[in-house]
Amino acid sequence: MRMTDPSFLIVDDDTTFTRVLSRSLSRRGFTVSTAHSAEAALALLQQQQFSFATLDLKMQGASGLTLISRLRETNPEIRLLVLTGYASIATAVDAIKLGADHYLPKPADTDQILAALQASLPDPAQPVVAEPMSVNRLEWEHIQKVLQANEGNISATARALNMHRRTLQRKLAKYPVKR
Repeated sequence: MRMTDPSFLIVDDDTTFTRVLSRSLSRRGFTVSTAHSAEAALALLQQQQFSFATLDLKMQGASGLTLISRLRETNPEIRLLVLTGYASIATAVDAIKLGADHYLPKPADTDQILAALQASLPDPAQPVVAEPMSVNRLEWEHIQKVLQANEGNISATARALNMHRRTLQRKLAKYPVKR
């Protein structure tokens, strides 16, 4: 993947992931800038335009989703990928609706990230999983949907789910359930 301006922005609060991805992309010819918060990314956007960006969904402070429209304003042709360790259907749909080109769950390696950024159209040959989601996964998806509806407010989400706040916090602290 080469462009006349191979500038790449990585916005992620995981310093180890950011460092590894940055090195890998640099070896492949990209000029990489990193930010560990949405606020730091906004400061970088005042100085430079980017051709590619990966945005972490859940960070301290503002979500990576808040950057999508601002990145599109600075460069309508930018290729945007949302990465998250807290993947849910609701957040994937919102990321795409807001203008992200693709959405990947973590862990994702450099090859997967570049392949997702290169993909210009959805793959109609994408295999459809024949088995339904587990009850635990359905619960995770529902919690994420209600959390999103409450703009990330844990207390309001716990009330809406008729659940104790600490119980909800424990459930959110766990990694998402696979299928």
